[in-house]
Amino acid sequence: MPSPDADTVIRIATALIVNPQGYVLLVRKAGAAAFMQAGGKIDTGETAEQTLRRELVEELSLPLPDGSPEYIGFFRAPAANEPGRYVEADCFFVATNQQFSPQAEIEEALWIDPFSPPTITLAPLTRDYILPLARERLGAGKATR
Repeated sequence: MPSPDADTVIRIATALIVNPQGYVLLVRKAGAAAFMQAGGKIDTGETAEQTLRRELVEELSLPLPDGSPEYIGFFRAPAANEPGRYVEADCFFVATNQQFSPQAEIEEALWIDPFSPPTITLAPLTRDYILPLARERLGAGKATR
């Protein structure tokens, strides 16, 4: 992937959110076709973790307990909803059994099995990095559920 310039980069914080059954939470924003992780753009002066905490409350009414989330890496991928742009994402792992409620711009949220995802449109970051990472973290034993 070519190295994007500053004008084409969107800095975001996002989360691989997993429930006790090993399913991954994906969201779809209003007017968008692709499903992706919850999260959003990092505001000036915010850390990636602060952004994630803010966005999860705004998008899903999902506050994170102290001590979480676990930082899992930095990834770059083409932006799902902005052609010619890239997302640079600080990604965190969140294990939760909390209830959530889609808010703000989130039109749809669903839990998927990362070992046999449904035939839905996935954001490049989700498809190429996050779901493979979920499968790695959750282990091959989940594939036969």
